[in-house]
Amino acid sequence: MTEGGFEREPVGLDERITSDGSTAWPVEAGRYRLVVARACPWAHRSVIVRRLLGLGSAISMGIAGPLHDERSWRFHLDPDDRDPVLGIEYLGEAYRAADPDFDAGVTVPAMVEVSSGKVATNGFQQLTLDFSTQWTAHHRPGAPDLYPSAHRDEIDEVIASFYEDVNNGVYKCGFASTQEAYETAYGELFGRLDALSERLAGRRYLVGDTITEADVRLWVTLVRFDAAYHGHFKCNRQKLAEMPVLWAYARDLFQTPGFGDTTDFVQIKQHYYGVHHTINPSGVVPLGPDLRNWLDPHGREDLGGRPFGDGTPPGEPAEGERVPSIA
Repeated sequence: MTEGGFEREPVGLDERITSDGSTAWPVEAGRYRLVVARACPWAHRSVIVRRLLGLGSAISMGIAGPLHDERSWRFHLDPDDRDPVLGIEYLGEAYRAADPDFDAGVTVPAMVEVSSGKVATNGFQQLTLDFSTQWTAHHRPGAPDLYPSAHRDEIDEVIASFYEDVNNGVYKCGFASTQEAYETAYGELFGRLDALSERLAGRRYLVGDTITEADVRLWVTLVRFDAAYHGHFKCNRQKLAEMPVLWAYARDLFQTPGFGDTTDFVQIKQHYYGVHHTINPSGVVPLGPDLRNWLDPHGREDLGGRPFGDGTPPGEPAEGERVPSIA
């Protein structure tokens, strides 16, 4: 790694929740609460997949606020500053319930066992894949196949191609502590975005002709690009709105149920600009950018494709899970 480069710490509780009894945590409706934060792209993946697959009735969702301190993510938007189901003020309490000596990062998403208050897993890389493959008994009728077996190798390959350079790459730019590390990350980020633009110029989705896990993972970074990464993380060669193919692709998904209607730009900006004090010491949150152009026509229908394949769109967001409209 280049001196001064950012390196993401591994998660601390990466066990899986499986349907075959091969792990300590079995799939069971109502047993777990998915704790997320609207601001976090890694958590946003799980929010989207849970919604698309219709897992809301099997897995409840707790939402930490956008602000946190050294004590971890906090439920400061809930009554009495506590999650109404878990009864905790800080997510770190659930990590320490699982391991009293836990000293790794307290991250979202986290699946918490409701009865014990213990984190079962914060393995964000595997979690949404398991939502697709292990929780099938609880999928809604018409749930799309986000990880189709015929395309899994390609999906995995595409995801791996942009994880370090894009998903993690924006953080490598933002948290670089030397000019060399920043310039290296900047070059890798925009080189990969250019390659993705070429891939998507003639196809509506990253793999096959339907939305897959790959699209979810790329999109959560793209949707935050102009609001946070372009200015805050110095990813400023271009705005997303100045990259025609990726901008149209991102708008297409934003206007698809499960994507834009799970995106809270207010909390995204509050988090990035309000928490990263080494980058933004003042804590001042910018008013822009104007968000109304997310609803502009994108023209991607001309490329064909079926967003949900043989499935159907999800219904309206559940009460208590709605985000502010940008219209």
